[in-house]
Parts: sequence; C-alpha cells; structure tokens
Amino acid sequence: MWIMIAGPYTSGARTESERAANLRAMNAAAYRVFQLGHTPVIGVNMALPVIEAARSVDHSHSDDHSGKHDALMMPISLALAARCDAVLRIGGPSKGADEEVEVIRARGGKVFSRLEDVPGHPSPGS
Repeated sequence: MWIMIAGPYTSGARTESERAANLRAMNAAAYRVFQLGHTPVIGVNMALPVIEAARSVDHSHSDDHSGKHDALMMPISLALAARCDAVLRIGGPSKGADEEVEVIRARGGKVFSRLEDVPGHPSPGS
C-alpha cells in the first residue's frame, strides 16, 4: 500500500529546529512503514523542494517564507494524499495533517493512528 505519514510540521513549531524535529519524526515513521513492506509518502517531503524552487525562480526573500509555503504546501500534500491507500496519523494537533487524513478517509482509505496497527511483514534484515 501507499501509506501517507501525516503529522504536524509547522503546527506547534516556533523555530526551524522544531519543524526539523517534526519532519524527522515523520521520516522515522516512514522508514518503519517501509520496513513493513509499504511505500511511505510524506507531503512535506514532496512540497518543500518545490517551495524552495518557487522562491528561487520568483526571487522571493527569505522573509516571504509563509507566502510560498501557504500557496504550495497544502495543495501539493493534499494532491498526494488523494493517491494514497492509507494514512498513518502521528504526533500532535495539526490542521494540515487532519486535512490529509480526511482526503484519504473520504476515498475509502484506511486510517491508522498507531504504527502497530499497520499491517505487513517485516522484510528480511529489518
């Protein structure tokens, strides 16, 4: 299955290091999902390089972080969610993560709130 990892990225994060910690948590969960034999997907990982490129192309200043972020992060993440079979919701409150969950739920996808509930068989050497 393609399983989206949905969790807070900017929600509750006041600094870049807190956002980075949130992303590390999603990436760690993605690795565990991969070990279970699935394809993990993270909307933030898809959107961040596009946001960076948009700033470069448009010559946006670094203080315009929210403009490009707001215009691209959720549309890209939600488009990706629409192609996933399931979602693993991790972490604390996040409007964006909850929107990803709802897109997948509306399509009849599975929603997991614990890694232990994700089906699969660990690959050899995991």
